[in-house]
Amino acid sequence: MTSLFGRAAETGAGGLRERKKARTKIAIQSHAVRLFREQGYAATTVEQVAEAAEVSPSTVFRYFPTKEDLVVHDDYDPVIYAAFESQPPELNLIQAWRAAIREAFAQMTPRDVEIQLDRGRLLLSVPELWGATLHGTRETLEIITDLSAARVGTSPEDPALQATVGAIFGVLLTAALNWVRTEDPKILSTLDAALVRLDEGLLR
Repeated sequence: MTSLFGRAAETGAGGLRERKKARTKIAIQSHAVRLFREQGYAATTVEQVAEAAEVSPSTVFRYFPTKEDLVVHDDYDPVIYAAFESQPPELNLIQAWRAAIREAFAQMTPRDVEIQLDRGRLLLSVPELWGATLHGTRETLEIITDLSAARVGTSPEDPALQATVGAIFGVLLTAALNWVRTEDPKILSTLDAALVRLDEGLLR
Protein backbone atom coordinates (compact mmCIF):
# COMPACT_ATOMS: atom_id res chain seq x y z
CA MET A 1 0.00 0.00 0.00
CA THR A 2 1.51 3.30 -1.13
CA SER A 3 1.70 5.99 1.53
CA LEU A 4 3.29 9.36 2.09
CA PHE A 5 6.01 7.56 4.05
CA GLY A 6 6.80 5.54 0.95
CA ARG A 7 6.89 8.58 -1.29
CA ALA A 8 9.28 10.40 1.01
CA ALA A 9 11.71 7.50 0.92
CA GLU A 10 11.77 7.12 -2.85
CA THR A 11 14.80 8.19 -4.85
CA GLY A 12 15.74 8.40 -8.51
CA ALA A 13 13.55 9.12 -11.53
CA GLY A 14 10.71 6.91 -10.33
CA GLY A 15 10.67 8.68 -6.98
CA LEU A 16 10.60 12.10 -8.63
CA ARG A 17 7.66 11.07 -10.79
CA GLU A 18 5.77 9.76 -7.78
CA ARG A 19 6.43 12.94 -5.81
CA LYS A 20 5.21 15.04 -8.74
CA LYS A 21 2.05 12.94 -8.94
CA ALA A 22 1.55 13.31 -5.20
CA ARG A 23 1.91 17.10 -5.39
CA THR A 24 -0.53 17.27 -8.30
CA LYS A 25 -3.07 15.14 -6.45
CA ILE A 26 -2.79 17.23 -3.30
CA ALA A 27 -3.11 20.47 -5.29
CA ILE A 28 -6.23 19.24 -7.09
CA GLN A 29 -7.94 18.24 -3.87
CA SER A 30 -6.90 21.45 -2.11
CA HIS A 31 -8.40 23.63 -4.86
CA ALA A 32 -11.51 21.46 -5.05
CA VAL A 33 -12.19 21.71 -1.32
CA ARG A 34 -11.61 25.48 -1.40
CA LEU A 35 -13.99 25.97 -4.32
CA PHE A 36 -16.63 23.72 -2.81
CA ARG A 37 -16.51 25.72 0.40
CA GLU A 38 -16.59 29.08 -1.42
CA GLN A 39 -19.13 28.34 -4.17
CA GLY A 40 -21.01 25.31 -2.91
CA TYR A 41 -20.50 21.70 -3.87
CA ALA A 42 -23.29 21.48 -6.44
CA ALA A 43 -22.40 24.81 -8.06
CA THR A 44 -18.74 23.93 -8.60
CA THR A 45 -17.78 21.96 -11.70
CA VAL A 46 -14.84 19.65 -12.25
CA GLU A 47 -13.78 22.01 -15.04
CA GLN A 48 -13.49 24.84 -12.52
CA VAL A 49 -11.42 22.65 -10.24
CA ALA A 50 -9.14 21.73 -13.13
CA GLU A 51 -8.69 25.38 -14.08
CA ALA A 52 -7.82 26.36 -10.52
CA ALA A 53 -5.30 23.52 -10.23
CA GLU A 54 -3.91 24.30 -13.72
CA VAL A 55 -4.52 20.80 -15.03
CA SER A 56 -6.96 19.30 -17.53
CA PRO A 57 -10.31 17.81 -16.48
CA SER A 58 -9.03 14.42 -17.64
CA THR A 59 -6.14 14.76 -15.17
CA VAL A 60 -8.59 15.48 -12.37
CA PHE A 61 -10.54 12.33 -13.22
CA ARG A 62 -7.32 10.33 -13.44
CA TYR A 63 -6.67 11.01 -9.75
CA PHE A 64 -10.30 11.29 -8.62
CA PRO A 65 -12.67 9.12 -10.69
CA THR A 66 -15.79 10.90 -9.39
CA LYS A 67 -16.60 14.37 -8.14
CA GLU A 68 -17.34 12.92 -4.70
CA ASP A 69 -13.83 11.46 -4.55
CA LEU A 70 -12.40 14.99 -4.57
CA VAL A 71 -13.66 15.29 -1.00
CA VAL A 72 -14.05 11.73 0.22
CA HIS A 73 -10.54 10.57 -0.66
CA ASP A 74 -8.14 10.78 2.29
CA ASP A 75 -4.40 10.37 1.76
CA TYR A 76 -3.79 10.17 5.50
CA ASP A 77 -5.46 6.80 6.04
CA PRO A 78 -2.64 4.95 4.24
CA VAL A 79 -0.12 6.96 6.29
CA ILE A 80 -1.71 5.72 9.52
CA TYR A 81 -1.89 2.15 8.23
CA ALA A 82 1.79 2.12 7.28
CA ALA A 83 2.75 3.59 10.65
CA PHE A 84 0.65 0.96 12.43
CA GLU A 85 2.39 -1.87 10.62
CA SER A 86 5.78 -0.51 11.70
CA GLN A 87 5.00 -0.41 15.43
CA PRO A 88 7.08 -2.67 17.73
CA PRO A 89 5.48 -5.98 18.76
CA GLU A 90 5.49 -5.17 22.49
CA LEU A 91 2.68 -2.63 22.00
CA ASN A 92 -0.87 -3.91 22.25
CA LEU A 93 -3.46 -3.02 19.60
CA ILE A 94 -4.63 0.20 21.20
CA GLN A 95 -1.08 1.36 21.92
CA ALA A 96 -0.01 0.58 18.35
CA TRP A 97 -2.89 2.58 16.88
CA ARG A 98 -2.14 5.45 19.28
CA ALA A 99 1.49 5.55 18.13
CA ALA A 100 0.48 5.32 14.46
CA ILE A 101 -1.93 8.24 14.78
CA ARG A 102 0.71 10.38 16.48
CA GLU A 103 3.14 9.66 13.65
CA ALA A 104 0.54 10.56 11.02
CA PHE A 105 -0.33 13.84 12.73
CA ALA A 106 3.37 14.70 12.84
CA GLN A 107 3.37 14.65 9.02
CA MET A 108 0.61 17.28 8.77
CA THR A 109 1.31 20.94 8.12
CA PRO A 110 -1.10 23.67 9.29
CA ARG A 111 -2.41 23.82 5.71
CA ASP A 112 -3.00 20.05 5.75
CA VAL A 113 -5.00 20.44 8.97
CA GLU A 114 -7.07 23.22 7.41
CA ILE A 115 -7.86 21.08 4.37
CA GLN A 116 -8.87 18.14 6.56
CA LEU A 117 -11.23 20.35 8.56
CA ASP A 118 -12.77 21.74 5.38
CA ARG A 119 -13.18 18.20 4.04
CA GLY A 120 -14.93 17.23 7.25
CA ARG A 121 -17.32 20.17 7.07
CA LEU A 122 -18.24 19.29 3.49
CA LEU A 123 -18.70 15.61 4.29
CA LEU A 124 -21.13 16.44 7.10
CA SER A 125 -23.07 19.16 5.27
CA VAL A 126 -23.52 17.82 1.72
CA PRO A 127 -25.99 14.90 1.53
CA GLU A 128 -24.41 13.19 -1.48
CA LEU A 129 -20.99 13.34 0.17
CA TRP A 130 -22.35 11.96 3.43
CA GLY A 131 -23.74 9.00 1.50
CA ALA A 132 -20.38 8.38 -0.17
CA THR A 133 -18.69 8.64 3.20
CA LEU A 134 -20.68 5.72 4.59
CA HIS A 135 -19.09 3.37 2.07
CA GLY A 136 -15.64 4.70 2.88
CA THR A 137 -16.28 4.35 6.60
CA ARG A 138 -17.16 0.67 6.20
CA GLU A 139 -14.07 0.12 4.07
CA THR A 140 -11.87 1.85 6.66
CA LEU A 141 -13.28 -0.34 9.44
CA GLU A 142 -12.56 -3.45 7.38
CA ILE A 143 -8.96 -2.37 6.77
CA ILE A 144 -8.39 -1.56 10.44
CA THR A 145 -9.85 -4.94 11.38
CA ASP A 146 -7.65 -6.80 8.88
CA LEU A 147 -4.50 -4.99 9.99
CA SER A 148 -5.30 -5.59 13.64
CA ALA A 149 -6.01 -9.28 13.03
CA ALA A 150 -2.69 -9.68 11.21
CA ARG A 151 -0.84 -8.02 14.08
CA VAL A 152 -2.23 -10.30 16.79
CA GLY A 153 -2.37 -13.40 14.62
CA THR A 154 -6.09 -14.07 14.65
CA SER A 155 -8.99 -14.04 12.22
CA PRO A 156 -10.76 -10.79 11.32
CA GLU A 157 -13.94 -12.66 12.32
CA ASP A 158 -12.72 -13.23 15.89
CA PRO A 159 -15.44 -11.74 18.16
CA ALA A 160 -12.90 -10.52 20.73
CA LEU A 161 -10.88 -8.76 18.04
CA GLN A 162 -13.98 -7.21 16.51
CA ALA A 163 -15.05 -5.88 19.90
CA THR A 164 -11.65 -4.28 20.47
CA VAL A 165 -11.45 -2.81 16.99
CA GLY A 166 -15.03 -1.58 17.27
CA ALA A 167 -14.14 0.29 20.46
CA ILE A 168 -11.03 1.80 18.88
CA PHE A 169 -12.95 2.80 15.76
CA GLY A 170 -15.71 4.34 17.86
CA VAL A 171 -13.19 6.51 19.69
CA LEU A 172 -11.60 7.60 16.40
CA LEU A 173 -14.93 8.39 14.73
CA THR A 174 -16.25 10.31 17.73
CA ALA A 175 -13.05 12.35 17.95
CA ALA A 176 -13.13 13.12 14.23
CA LEU A 177 -16.75 14.29 14.34
CA ASN A 178 -16.09 16.44 17.41
CA TRP A 179 -12.99 17.91 15.77
CA VAL A 180 -14.97 19.06 12.75
CA ARG A 181 -17.73 20.43 14.97
CA THR A 182 -15.54 22.28 17.50
CA GLU A 183 -12.22 22.72 15.63
CA ASP A 184 -10.48 21.57 18.82
CA PRO A 185 -6.84 22.74 18.42
CA LYS A 186 -5.77 20.01 20.83
CA ILE A 187 -7.36 17.20 18.85
CA LEU A 188 -4.29 14.98 19.04
CA SER A 189 -4.03 15.15 22.82
CA THR A 190 -7.81 14.77 23.15
CA LEU A 191 -7.79 11.67 20.95
CA ASP A 192 -4.72 10.27 22.65
CA ALA A 193 -6.29 10.68 26.09
CA ALA A 194 -9.42 8.88 24.91
CA LEU A 195 -7.36 5.96 23.63
CA VAL A 196 -5.45 5.86 26.92
CA ARG A 197 -8.75 5.57 28.79
CA LEU A 198 -9.82 2.80 26.44
CA ASP A 199 -6.51 1.00 26.98
CA GLU A 200 -7.00 1.20 30.72
CA GLY A 201 -10.54 -0.08 30.45
CA LEU A 202 -12.09 3.09 31.85
CA LEU A 203 -14.95 3.43 29.37
CA ARG A 204 -16.78 6.35 30.91
